[in-house]
Amino acid sequence: MSDDATVPETPAFPGRRWLLPSAVIHEFDPDTRRPGRRPRRTARDWIVDFSCFLIAVLVGLVGADAVTSNPNVPHALAVFDQWLGALACAAIWLRRRWPVGLAVATVPVGMVSDTAGGACMIALFTLAVHRPFRYVAWVGGINLALLPVYFWLRPDPELTFGLAVAIFLLLTAAVVGWGLLVRSQRQLMLSLRDRARRAETEARLRAEQAQRLAREAIAREMHDVLAHRLTLLSVHAGALEFRPDAPHEEVARAAGVIRESAHEALQDLREIIGVLRTGDSDDAGRPQPTLAALDMLVAESREAGMKVTLDSRVTDADTVPASVGRTAYRIAQEGLTNARKHAPGAEVTVSVSGASGEGLTMSVSNPPPDGEVPHVPGSGQGLIGLTERATLAGGRLEHGPEANGGFGVRAWLPWR
Repeated sequence: MSDDATVPETPAFPGRRWLLPSAVIHEFDPDTRRPGRRPRRTARDWIVDFSCFLIAVLVGLVGADAVTSNPNVPHALAVFDQWLGALACAAIWLRRRWPVGLAVATVPVGMVSDTAGGACMIALFTLAVHRPFRYVAWVGGINLALLPVYFWLRPDPELTFGLAVAIFLLLTAAVVGWGLLVRSQRQLMLSLRDRARRAETEARLRAEQAQRLAREAIAREMHDVLAHRLTLLSVHAGALEFRPDAPHEEVARAAGVIRESAHEALQDLREIIGVLRTGDSDDAGRPQPTLAALDMLVAESREAGMKVTLDSRVTDADTVPASVGRTAYRIAQEGLTNARKHAPGAEVTVSVSGASGEGLTMSVSNPPPDGEVPHVPGSGQGLIGLTERATLAGGRLEHGPEANGGFGVRAWLPWR
């Protein structure tokens, strides 16, 4: 499968939507959102709404019986009380659409109707579940403040004034506390879901960044490794093409160099592919070239017909760290490859000096070529990769034209 293939997003709540409130699903599943319309009730919502309606009706029946048997309440007021209670119970089905409006409307209704007591409590509970605490504080505070007034105007025949007020204060506080608890649990679930989604997004971004860095590392390594080998192949193959009458010994030597360079290129390519498959570091597989392999690199370039001068003044070259030596080798390799492509026939000077604690300084320079040299497509990519490689190693690299019209690559690498 391609790296760029789109991975389908996991549904927010697979296989258990009917167990969750529609408000929760609406918050975290955009597919269920209907512009300008309320979220569709789930099976759980229908069960909860019917249960709330049934509780309001049962409490209303108890309240209607108490009002009828209360000698302090006139018959006309008792009938009016029951009609208000019936309307309040029917309004329970609107609690999800207008929780604030229903809770505010039940405040005066509860003052004149005992039958609406259950509906008033459910409206207050709904407000605590679906709206922030400031709404609950205002509406609940008004309810608590009006309780003494209510029992002073309509005393209970079986309970004293203080006991009745205390009981309903505790009941109201319990309903509000229960609603706030349900709301906090929902908020916790939503926050955990949001955190999980953010973690998935961050993991995906980290994976994409890792893939991008891996691609850049692969491109840089393949350029550094294969460009040198392929330019050698090009030089010797060109010599065979332009000198078909060359002596047999020279043809055999060029063919041997081509075969050896092709073999080395295949070995390097196989090593890079092996690193990609196993995820091992650069130290796995074949030994990576270091500063000690610089003589061999220069010898290969000389065999290809280049004029190369190596000036090595490194104190205790065997103690150069492997990572620093590998970076220095790649810089020299890229410099020779560029000189072979852009200044054929020019003499190249490779200088390396340094000591432990001072750092490793190296340069690859060449004079201007004789005559015009055709432009090579894609030039400059290797130098960009070398600059990044040197920076990652803690050093620096500069490149550009020199005073004599030639080109030079200069680098400094830390050697602690």
